[in-house]
Amino acid sequence: MTQLVLTAVGDDREGLVSALSQVVAEHGGNWLDSQFSRLAGKFAGIVLVDLPAEQVAAFTDAAGALRDRIGWKVEATPAGTGGGEGHEVQVHLVGLDRPGTVRQVTEALAAHHVSIRTFRSWTHPAPQGGGLLFEAEAVVTLPEGLPVEVVRQALEPIADELMVDLDLADAG
Repeated sequence: MTQLVLTAVGDDREGLVSALSQVVAEHGGNWLDSQFSRLAGKFAGIVLVDLPAEQVAAFTDAAGALRDRIGWKVEATPAGTGGGEGHEVQVHLVGLDRPGTVRQVTEALAAHHVSIRTFRSWTHPAPQGGGLLFEAEAVVTLPEGLPVEVVRQALEPIADELMVDLDLADAG
């Protein structure tokens, strides 16, 4: 069996996940894990499938044909072997929206070899009518031996500069 990671994106409409799952099933595959989301009229997702090795080429062609058939662009790549070994921590940020927040926070994490496992961000109106608030949630994996306090110390100056509230907590 061969594991593939599928990335898919297209204009939001009914039947997209159904069409992809049908192609997986038609090629003897097993749907292992997935995440999908709608954003700005687009529907996108990432899927992990397990396929018989002899079906990979035919599956890749059939998945690619979904673009012409329903406007669903699907790309398949072999699954990676890298793991996120280490301590998982949940990060939550909230503050006034401004350019550069994601860049500064992710640069600080990368500088300490912290891996982002999941990341979600959004904006919403501030309760007192003071513009937009930016909010983000992430689960990150700290490398073995890196204390959460080191990450907190790296992020606190950024939080102060950007005027955002920052919370770190065990993800487990």
